Amino acid sequence: MCGGESGVRLQRAEADNWRWQRSAAADAAAEATVREVLAAVRDGGDAALRRYTAHFDWPGAVDAAAPLRVPAAVLARAWADLAPPLQAALQRARDRIRQFHELQRPQDGSLAGDDGEQTGWVWRPLRRVGVYAPGGRAAYPSTVLMNVIPAQVAGVDELVLVSPPQPDTGWPHPLVMAAAHLLGVQEVYRVGGAQAVAALAYGTESIRAVDKIAGPGNLYVALAKRLVMGDVGIDSVAGPSEVFIVADESASPRYVAADMLAQAEHDPQAGAVCVTTSPALADRVEAELAAQLAQLPRREIAEAALMRWGALVLARSVADAVAVVNRCAPEHVELLVDEPERWLPALRTAGAVFLGPYAPEPVGDYYAGPNHVLPTHGSARFASGLGVTDFLRRMTYVAYPLSALRAHAQDIVTLAEAEGLSGHARAVQVRMAEHGAGGEQHG
Repeated sequence: MCGGESGVRLQRAEADNWRWQRSAAADAAAEATVREVLAAVRDGGDAALRRYTAHFDWPGAVDAAAPLRVPAAVLARAWADLAPPLQAALQRARDRIRQFHELQRPQDGSLAGDDGEQTGWVWRPLRRVGVYAPGGRAAYPSTVLMNVIPAQVAGVDELVLVSPPQPDTGWPHPLVMAAAHLLGVQEVYRVGGAQAVAALAYGTESIRAVDKIAGPGNLYVALAKRLVMGDVGIDSVAGPSEVFIVADESASPRYVAADMLAQAEHDPQAGAVCVTTSPALADRVEAELAAQLAQLPRREIAEAALMRWGALVLARSVADAVAVVNRCAPEHVELLVDEPERWLPALRTAGAVFLGPYAPEPVGDYYAGPNHVLPTHGSARFASGLGVTDFLRRMTYVAYPLSALRAHAQDIVTLAEAEGLSGHARAVQVRMAEHGAGGEQHG
């Protein structure tokens, strides 16, 4: 348990019999509310959008006569009002994130067949993408960068950003607006919550529908994205953030505790787990957590997260610790072990991996370059972090001259007839009959 005045008791477990119970619980009442909001905005447009904004955000935040779109001058002023050091940091982060994502651009490809046929694929950007930027418990300009930049690199034609209005101004959080201005996003709307997701998915008088929605949000936003999926694309249904720290006796307990708290301060549902080969390190980490919690401004949030989702797991070896990670498939993994690069090939299911004592997870949140929008709740078993290809479509093509169709007709007809699809077979046979070739005898 954690000592000191924090009162936090972390779960202790052995690696062999520990299981990460992280499935998202259903919330029937919240889902019913979201379904109501989605239907109302789909059918009622701007009027419903304003009504729910007043109800869920701030009464009077968006006046009935005021436009929902944020003027370009307001975006520009938000950027101009930032302190120069923050402007410079955001610009450098933008450049690093863009440079990394430029490397992800896929290439078109083609294959020439022996009989003159040609097949291939081409990549096409999505036409219109909506990005949701939270503005409740905290505002994250880094989230704007991480969601907008890969879409821009992909070549998306139109980018629209939605974010809830603040009670004092009626505009989105100034940091969100400043980041939008920095990236050249001019179509920004002061709406949030499930109603903003509905507007992006179905369109209203003020907001045209998009092809895909990206960006994190609270429970209601996550439920709304899940429910509109199919009518519109989504990036993922993200859960609370989580980190697994694999540590041996060489790790600094101060670093481990600081990194666990960096994750825990996000949200009371955030997860922070240390899987270590050293019982002595585990004891020192507990003491450090207590000491550092006392100095943390977001102590209540971090403490609640550690109480529910904090754990110290003892493993016999680094290999066993890596096996725990692969079984749990967490969002973030830190390797605070001797020769961390040695263990990277063994990691198969993690959203992002941070190697060594000087690569804490926050460098990925803000600055390193890889995307911080990552799979949670074990979905790293089958999903990857946000990237350029999430804003592209791969379209295949087939070009067949007569010579190729003649050479392949019999096989195609045979396969079609085996599936009982005589119309498929006849589409080939009529062409062969017209050109006096084989294949028609099976019609």
